[in-house]
Parts: sequence; structure tokens; C-alpha cells
Amino acid sequence: MEFTMGGRLEVRITPADVGKRVSVRRRSTGGGSGAEFTDTVGVLTSWNDGVVAITRKSGESVRILESSLVAGKVVPAAPARRRGPAASFAELAAVTARAWQPVESEPLGAWRLRAAGGFTRRANSVLPLGDPGLPLGEAFERIEQWYGERGLPPYIQTATGAEGTQETLCAELERHGWRREVSAEVRIAALAPVGDLDADVSAVRLTREPDAAWLSRYQRFSTPGPHVLRVLGSGPSVWFATVAGEASGAGAGSGGGEPPAAIGRCVVDGRWAGFMAVEVAPEHRRRGLATAVMAALARRALDEGASAAWLQVEEDNEGARALYDGMGFAPHHRYHHFRPA
Repeated sequence: MEFTMGGRLEVRITPADVGKRVSVRRRSTGGGSGAEFTDTVGVLTSWNDGVVAITRKSGESVRILESSLVAGKVVPAAPARRRGPAASFAELAAVTARAWQPVESEPLGAWRLRAAGGFTRRANSVLPLGDPGLPLGEAFERIEQWYGERGLPPYIQTATGAEGTQETLCAELERHGWRREVSAEVRIAALAPVGDLDADVSAVRLTREPDAAWLSRYQRFSTPGPHVLRVLGSGPSVWFATVAGEASGAGAGSGGGEPPAAIGRCVVDGRWAGFMAVEVAPEHRRRGLATAVMAALARRALDEGASAAWLQVEEDNEGARALYDGMGFAPHHRYHHFRPA
């Protein structure tokens, strides 16, 4: 990271640069010849009372004493990734929202309040794209009231790490006492290589609706009520994949009734195919079933004209991250759910 100009370290940012992507270096120990330095890159979200706040692409907010800065500059937005399709945050935000729709929705200016009986944070959180039409403090109060009326915890879904994402909103949420509860990556890839994966898809059954067997494997709810089925069935073109337990040899001849060995869900929306709910029973893992489910769904999406793929994976799910790395999925941005502390 190069900060020097004519051989000198120089702080070339000011409070007027709030909202821009910056790179700063600060002194992390007491000065002198033994001084050590720490570099931070992210969006400058505030500069008040001698404290500089920078939100990294991970969503982490870093507060730095202005007096400790030894260098700083505005830097261009992160370069476009060379792997996978080109995509803006605005496009992906709309596509991912259409793939997981709530049961109830209400506008708050350009923001959208979403509820689905508490089934998943994605369907029970605010999608804050644009202007809420109110000062932020009032908007946050309205959100808490709206979810309280429904007996639900208030969540706001935000994004960081790409051009046009919401680092400033994240900082405002923290300033108003909201805290990140969970974070995940949105990853993208070219769709054709996923469909070309070397996988035996003969045992993968594709349907338009989730049957009782599929629901018995899905781990995100206790009772599959109507709100669950409405959320799962939402989207422009929805497909469900199922691999029966007998397909892997275990349970053969048991007469059925056992949960499937693997499941998955795909929503085709124009050029995009979104993959969700890919789950494999513990006793059937490491047999290529997740790959088979992904390949089968990708091939159906290709038949419908899609060319790009996206998925969401929580940051602590190392097994899934490794699987998707091998399929060519690269991080595009991160999303976070904030809740009042």
C-alpha cells in the first residue's frame, strides 16, 4: 500500500471525504523509532470530535483517533472481479429479494418492510434500498413499531463490500444502537461451469413445489406452515431438487418415509439462477450429492436461458465455502442483519 508523495507520508483526506472509499495508516503504538503502523481500507463513514470511522468491506466498523493518523488518501472503488459475470449491487439486491419474498410487505419511502411469520431473517427484515422518506431516527422508530405490532424482532438487512453498498447506513445503525447479528457473503459465478460439473444427476428429482419429503430434510423451520410454503414457492421460476435416501444406498428397502439424502432450491430470474437450501444429510455427506443437486438445478436454469449464478453463504460455514470455491463462485459483497441492541 503506497502512501508517500515525494518520500513523505501525508494525510490527504478530510471530513469532506465522508462517503468515499479511503485507505489510511495509523500509529498503533506510542511514537518514536519503535512505532508500529496499521493500515485500514474501507468507506469513510464519519469524522467527528477527533474520531474517524471507517467501515470495512466485511461490515466491521473501525474507529481511529485523528491524532494517530500518519497517512490517508481516497482510493478508487474495488476493481471489477475477473471471475464470473459482471453485476452491480443494485441488480443483485433486486434479484436476491425476488427469490425469497415475504408474505407481507409495506413500503417505507423507497425502503420495504417485510414479514413472513418469523421464517428466516431474509423474509422478516427491512430491505433499505433508496430513501426511507423520513429522517433515519424516525425511520428506525417506525420499523421497531411495525415489527412489534407483528410480534417479530426488528431487523434491517444491509450490504457492504461493493460499489454502491451501504457502509454509511451500517454506521448510522450502529450510532442509533443497532448491532450486527449475522453476516453472510453473496457469491456469483458463471452458470455453465456449474451445469458442466462432473456429477451423476440421474438420482436428482426436480419438481415445482416442495413435497413432504423435501420439507422433512429442510432445517430452517419446526412446522411447515402456510407462510413457509409461500416463501419457499416465491420467485419468477422456482425449482426444488430431491435425492432420495435410497439413492446413496443407505436405507434401501426400508419402505420409504425417511428424509431425503439431499435437497436444493433454485430460482431462475432472467439471466440469474439463485441457489438456496442446499442440504445433505450428515450420513450422506462427502459422496458428491451437493454437487449433483447443484449441477441438476444449473442445467435446468440453463435450459430456461440463465447464464449467471448467485448464492448466499454464512461466513462461518467453512464446508459450504470450500464447496462453492471449487465451483467457481467468488464473493461479490456481504450482507448483514442489524437488530436493536
